Amino acid sequence: MKKIFFVSLALSASLFAADNDLVMATTTSTDNTGLLDAIYPAYKAETGVDVKWTAVGTGAALKLGENCDADILFVHSPKVEKEFVEKGFGVDRTPVMYNDFILIADKSIAPKFKGKDLKGSFELIKAEKIKFFSRGDKSGTDNKEKGIWKKVEGAVPENEAWYNQTGQGMIATINAAAEQKGVTFTDRGTYIKYEDNKKGNPDMVIINEGDNDLKNFYSVIAVNPKHCPKADYENAQRFIKWITSEKGQKFVGDFKLLNKPLFTPDANTRKN
Repeated sequence: MKKIFFVSLALSASLFAADNDLVMATTTSTDNTGLLDAIYPAYKAETGVDVKWTAVGTGAALKLGENCDADILFVHSPKVEKEFVEKGFGVDRTPVMYNDFILIADKSIAPKFKGKDLKGSFELIKAEKIKFFSRGDKSGTDNKEKGIWKKVEGAVPENEAWYNQTGQGMIATINAAAEQKGVTFTDRGTYIKYEDNKKGNPDMVIINEGDNDLKNFYSVIAVNPKHCPKADYENAQRFIKWITSEKGQKFVGDFKLLNKPLFTPDANTRKN
């Protein structure tokens, strides 16, 4: 496995050392699910390019791109991605895949939510002060969750004692919710990885899914070489071409845990 984590932005200069290195800033969901671990050897064998990545929330990943600490981004928060490109920090934003977001709860309290839609579930959490665990890290998942709170309740309940912000990745947040017998909001791919970790017998179970507002779109963005002259735009383009090719899209679609696909490829069907 080839994986690196940024300890300090001061280290960034050393990351651009070799022509055959592609430095990627990505999200915890692409990393936690194991997708990148699976992609790496296949991509390296075909292209000779050594992909090195750091997994953070989408907001932090975009900041790494803005600060010229990555060559390419693999992220999932369309609104802020488009703003990133509009500001001149990124180019060639290209759709890759999607899954969906789901609301999950400890199985001991899951019956409370039976028959409720997404709005009803959020309202019940607030009314009964059920412990809710948010990532609180400005990731794509965090942005989506907070957007739903605003839509349903008019504001994010950040000052409520039952609303907990972990500041951690998705698996860690799911585990925190499980320990406290609470609720959290996650992407389906990471939930399937969590199910796999629990040998198919998870403490947290799905209580809401399938809402039209819950699709979770992933895209790749090359860091703009006009903004970051040292960015490896050539290798970024090569990766974009590969991940959106027939072979790359088949790889994404074939990636499964517990015989369940974690992502649906959509490079050739989505336009934004």
